[in-house]
Amino acid sequence: QVQLVESGGGLVQAGGSLRLSCAMSGRTFSDHNMGWYRQASGKARERVASITRGGITHYADFAKGRFSISRDDAYNLVYLQMDNLKPEDTGVYYCNGHPSYYKVMQGDLASWGQGTRVTVSS
Repeated sequence: QVQLVESGGGLVQAGGSLRLSCAMSGRTFSDHNMGWYRQASGKARERVASITRGGITHYADFAKGRFSISRDDAYNLVYLQMDNLKPEDTGVYYCNGHPSYYKVMQGDLASWGQGTRVTVSS
């Protein structure tokens, strides 16, 4: 049984910052590649950022230079630091992971948590 609990979302003005946190339990966290994803109303879920077991990161184009993903294996946590937020960043943000980095990159994952909502006002 894997549990994913996201937190840290909220309402911010454009240009503001948020730091999202994700706690994962029920699996060996260090064996998992991790990712952050988001879904705007009426749109498909999309990958925001990912990080390998070894700490190598990748970002969607819209996130480059603004967002930063990190992980803390000692506490089974993954973070997403978001700076210079834009209204188009509004959506529900989810974390997830898998031993296969390909599945993390594709978002081909079996189950999802409730996510944390981010709203950026203009």
